[in-house]
Amino acid sequence: MPLTYLDNAATTLHKPPEVLSAMRNALETCGGAGRGGHYAAQRAAEILYDCREAAASCFNMSGSERVILTCNATHALNMAIKGLAKSGKTVLISGYEHNAVVRPLRSLENISVKVIPLPTPLFDTEAVFKGFEEALSPDVCLVVCIHVSNVFGCILPVERIAELCRAKGIPMIVDASQSAGLLPINGDLYPYWCMPGHKSLYGPQGTGLLLIPPGGNIAPFMEGGTGGDSRNSQMPELLPDRLEAGTHNAPGAAGLTAGLRFAMRNTQPSPLTHQTALELSEIHGVRVYYNQCCHTGPVSFTVEGMDSERVASLLSDRGIAVRGGLHCAPLAHTTAGTETAGTVRAAFAHANTSRDAAILARAVREIAAGK
Repeated sequence: MPLTYLDNAATTLHKPPEVLSAMRNALETCGGAGRGGHYAAQRAAEILYDCREAAASCFNMSGSERVILTCNATHALNMAIKGLAKSGKTVLISGYEHNAVVRPLRSLENISVKVIPLPTPLFDTEAVFKGFEEALSPDVCLVVCIHVSNVFGCILPVERIAELCRAKGIPMIVDASQSAGLLPINGDLYPYWCMPGHKSLYGPQGTGLLLIPPGGNIAPFMEGGTGGDSRNSQMPELLPDRLEAGTHNAPGAAGLTAGLRFAMRNTQPSPLTHQTALELSEIHGVRVYYNQCCHTGPVSFTVEGMDSERVASLLSDRGIAVRGGLHCAPLAHTTAGTETAGTVRAAFAHANTSRDAAILARAVREIAAGK
């Protein structure tokens, strides 16, 4: 049975050919960057440099040294959160945050976490902005906000919130897991941007980026060798070495570079998102969580009287890959009132076609009708 892959919000399955080619070449030619003066070590260093340059170009950054290579968005978020949160202070987060934000914060001692109350109906971006504006009290040391909800696809006004934070001198972290490659991101703006390489940037799993704003820096998340300044028992002060201990994933960086370049040439929000939302909303018993004015990426829906994981399983039986459940974001489901049954999430990428959207809609119609 052919697979209709619509789980791109988790990871893009179908990578551009140049990503695979770049990774294969790196595997065959790379040593350890900074770990020798020979060709193989120099080749690895060139690949890391090219990756930073590609990211700086993709995200409008004036300095590629502020591009930190990470294992994934969770790694980047942990680095930023644990490097910026201050004991005895308050961290503000939105009601849409992923466990990659909630769990690191809950692990910190003597940190108060305040969730911005979100409006009913959902997706009122002005109300989200007002909520952050009213909560920015003197005891707030950090703001963390997702750019696009990984559950509902709603776009939060992170640029406007960042301006509030900048005016008050409060650092801000943006989780760009669902927006990088789909929405414009300016890495020279105030926030710290965290993102994976394996979603809409079309890189391999095990890659990610942390974009440091101009003048920004954080305490090292881990310590170790950096390939230089070996006599120093402390981590270097200069970026990116300060935040990149250990041997790099050069094949992953090579693949991510190719993915970034592909994203700059080709990627934009898929029109299939809107098509699918409309088609599903016409099915009796199906509720779609969608607002065209502030939406991109995944489409979430529920089928009346059915657990979302059951719906996802029935779709899998029909050769359709989606995700059901809480999507590692129970806070978002609590906000939306979907924490009991969860939602089914479909997300499109460059390889998907209108036929894929039609296959999904037909299958959901059959499931909702009990067929």
